[in-house]
Formats: sequence, structure tokens, C-alpha cells
Amino acid sequence: MKRGGVIIRVLRLAVLGFLLGGLLYSAKRTLELRGRIAPPLRNVWVGIQGATTPFRAQTLSDSRGRFRFKNLRQGAYTLVVFHPHSGEQRHTVEMTSSFADENGRVETSFEVGDAGGAHNRGLTARHTVSVRELSISGEARSAFRKANKKLARHDIDGAVVHLEKAAEISPQFLSVWNQLGTIAYQRSEYQRAERMFRRALELRADSHAPVVNLGAALLALGRPKEALPFNRYAAALRDDDALSNAQLGRNYFVLGDSEAAILYLNKAKQLDGSHFSLPQITLAEIYRRQGRIRKAIAELEDFLKRHPDSERAASTRQVVERLRTRQIRQSGQSAAPRQPKGPE
Repeated sequence: MKRGGVIIRVLRLAVLGFLLGGLLYSAKRTLELRGRIAPPLRNVWVGIQGATTPFRAQTLSDSRGRFRFKNLRQGAYTLVVFHPHSGEQRHTVEMTSSFADENGRVETSFEVGDAGGAHNRGLTARHTVSVRELSISGEARSAFRKANKKLARHDIDGAVVHLEKAAEISPQFLSVWNQLGTIAYQRSEYQRAERMFRRALELRADSHAPVVNLGAALLALGRPKEALPFNRYAAALRDDDALSNAQLGRNYFVLGDSEAAILYLNKAKQLDGSHFSLPQITLAEIYRRQGRIRKAIAELEDFLKRHPDSERAASTRQVVERLRTRQIRQSGQSAAPRQPKGPE
């Protein structure tokens, strides 16, 4: 097999296998997310999105900055808060039994502050209306809202029907194409996802969501060289976005640039240590290949701490034990006294 084929296989098995199949959880128990925004402010918009499965819901905070989402299936979610003083901010929330109390509640807090570029981007996005957006019909917007209500009830097929209707009525509706692509990606329909994201970018080439999403689809399709410009651009558009940095890091890893991969993966961890892109997994593989076993173990242990209920947790613990055994053997070999040479 040619080297390029080996690289693509490594990508799909070592990296995307964890990304797409690693964060699987038991669906037997639903949980409730209770959050608080600090400083507290009433009527702050809060959205929650499934990180690896199609789901969307939204609410507003009360006068004490509190919000909640009920009946959430176990898994990883992206929590989005739009605060008038700091713009849009995101972080990953792990909704699993290990983080829930006896009543099935997971508590989280969202401290808002000066978000710099995120502030300006959020305000610009929410208070600037393009001519194209003004031309979107009310019927298309209604279909889009119905689609999101379907997603909140886990009716994915029903959501797709409404999204496709919205796209048919108003083909200039960028958010619809991006959401269709996101659902296709989360269903592992990568070729369809690519088409949807490209359609969105035809409407606006510098829209961050379809840029980073197209980069992900191209990686999943085993086309890392083609994905690289999109992932670079996504990180340039939002250098404070964990997904953009993690994805660029994975892209460099697949292309054999370990140092660049480490740089961006570590930045992703700093921005959101529990991010669903699992930067720890790719970092561990890089360090293992470099013979830096101690650092590889540390990354995998961090993964286990942040995602203890993943169905991949057991196999990851086995990998950690094998690496520890390897580390002990290496330490023993380096500590063993050198035998004196016999007579020549």
C-alpha cells in the first residue's frame, strides 16, 4: 500500500474513529442540565447543540442568570451563550451519569467576561442583517423554526424535511444549508455533508461554520490535503475557537507535521479541555509515535477524566496499561548497568 493510503487509514482509524465513534453513551437514562451565568443577567439567550448527534434546543436565563434543559440524552453537548456584554461564547458540557447527582442533574456555570473578538463577532452577527437575509421568506423561516423544534424532540428525519423545504423556498438561506450539512455529517453521510457545506459557502465564502464544517467533511472523506486550506482559514477566522484549532491540529497530524499538530491541539485544549473533538487522543498518538510515553499516558488519563462514561473508556484504560508496561520496560533497560566487554 502506498504511503498516502496508509496516512488516510491512520486518519480514519486512529483519529476519526475516536471522534465519531468514541463518544458513545448509554441512552437508557436522560439527564437535566442546570446552569448559571455569572454575572447574573435576565433573558440571556442560551442554546445547546448535540456535539456528535443532531439535537438543538434553546432557552432564556431567569433574573438570577439560571437556565436549564430537561430530558437530555447522555452525551457531549456544545453550550452556546450570547451575553450582551461579551458576545457569543461556547464550551462543551458532558451529560453523563458520572457528572450527575442522584436526581440526574448536571450542574454547570458559565462565567462571561471580555471575549475580545468573540464579542465583536457575536454582536456583528446578531445585529447585522444582509440583503440576502432580508430576502428570506417568512415561510422559509417558519420551516427552519419547525426543523429545530423537531431536533429538540430527536425527530431528525422530520427536521430534515422542514430544512429541505426551507432551502427550496429560499435557496439563499445559508443557515439551512449548513444545518443540513451538519446533520449529514453526524449521520456519517460525508459526501452529502460536503455538498451542503459547499452550497453554504457559495452564499458567503467567509462564513465560519460552513468553512470549519467543510474541513471536517473533507477529513472524514480521507482528503486531508484538500481539507487543509479550509481548516487553516477556519482557525484564522476564529483563532479562539476550540473546534477550529483541534481540527487544524488533526489535519497537520495526518499530513505528518507533528509539531504544528501539537501546537494547535494544545491550543484547543486550553480553550476547551473537554471538547468533543478529543484533542487528547491525537496528542497521545503523536507522543506515542515519538516515544514520549509519559506524555502519551498523561493525555489518555486526561481523556478518561473528562469522558469517563464513553464506551471507549474501557479500551482506553487498556491502552494506558500497555503504555505503562512499555514505560517500565524502557526505564529498566535504561537503568540496567552496561556489561563490560570481554577480551577481543
